[in-house]
Amino acid sequence: MPARAGEPLQRLYRVGGWVRDHLLGLPAPDRDWVVVGETPQTLQARGFMQVGADFPVFLHPESGEAYALARQERKTGPGYRGFATQVSADVTLEEDLARRDLTINAMAMDSTGAIIDPFGGQEDLKNRLLRHVSPAFVEDPLRVLRVARFLARFWHLGFRVAPETLVLLSNLVAAGELQTVAMERIWQESVKALTTANPLAFFDLLQQCGALAVLFPELAALVGIPQPPLYHPEGDVWQHTRLTLAQACRLSDSPRVRFAALLHDVGKAETPQTLLPHHYGHETRGVARIHGLCDRVHVPTAFRKLALAAAQYHLQCHRVREMRPGKVVRLLARLNAFHHTDFMEEFITVCHADANGRLGREGEEYPAGAVLRRCGRACVGIDVTPWRHAGLQGSALGAAIHQERIVRVRAVLQEPPC
Repeated sequence: MPARAGEPLQRLYRVGGWVRDHLLGLPAPDRDWVVVGETPQTLQARGFMQVGADFPVFLHPESGEAYALARQERKTGPGYRGFATQVSADVTLEEDLARRDLTINAMAMDSTGAIIDPFGGQEDLKNRLLRHVSPAFVEDPLRVLRVARFLARFWHLGFRVAPETLVLLSNLVAAGELQTVAMERIWQESVKALTTANPLAFFDLLQQCGALAVLFPELAALVGIPQPPLYHPEGDVWQHTRLTLAQACRLSDSPRVRFAALLHDVGKAETPQTLLPHHYGHETRGVARIHGLCDRVHVPTAFRKLALAAAQYHLQCHRVREMRPGKVVRLLARLNAFHHTDFMEEFITVCHADANGRLGREGEEYPAGAVLRRCGRACVGIDVTPWRHAGLQGSALGAAIHQERIVRVRAVLQEPPC
């Protein structure tokens, strides 16, 4: 008998991330549905509306939720796009689950609440293990980034990557498959990782499997670069960068702050051998590297601007009390501190993370940031009415405002330390 509008689906399952998070006791607001034993025609007869061209996904006529038909995928070419999708009423639930990446993402729940778990996902949840479903895992290079992101998301719960899965990740990298991943997808996965509880786990896994050098060579180049032990007892520039990112996560949830913390010292990779272990001038050497990374991976402008400011001016923030008032005013202008303080606040947070990103300095206060903040506040709200009445305008008025800011900043810098 043909399907009719409003007729309920007989073989409907919640799948994937919803089931995983439900079993972990985590919020799972977005439900993923898979329908078995149906075709595009039978779903459309029930009033579902098809969306998407790559594989059939349908919107429920009442709830608007997305329902996917059970499907299989066959590798037809290189990269993460080289797949042919097969959809038919004969595809089983297990066949649909088998195409997924990790066992913890390859479970389903039926209408009674029973769990269908053909690949041991519940056991891997219990053991806090990220393990691939099948050898077909290596057919999609994007999974290198996805596994790293899942590790970052669940690191605080004690998850780790199964040794055999780590081997497959390394093999994918060695085979050159990562070069087929679109730059937009690299950024999408990376920015998602930057919003997790522990982004450091994401970049550590990329480093462990060799992917960091392929995806973010600017960061991989920091490994092994020496620093003065007196100021950086933690070791090389990469270790300092790791600690800085960890401190940025402690101080802020903003992915922009975390991204800037990650890139603030990339210029140290270009320090001449004759200067090592010191890195004089690394602030300016980092500019081209940040532009190169942001251009390549299509990083949004707001992320780029903060990363550039942090790389160029973090040492000035650290030494704000030693600077001339005019130089502080110029720094504040570059940070747009006279009009919008949000950017300056994020910049100060990155500098704070940098100051704390050293062994023995974790969690310390950051007085320099407080001083720069007071300087910024002192420069806001200048009454220009008397100057306008005196006939000042244009560049002359701008010069008068600039001098008043210098006077106010000098007063702040002369205040005794808190």
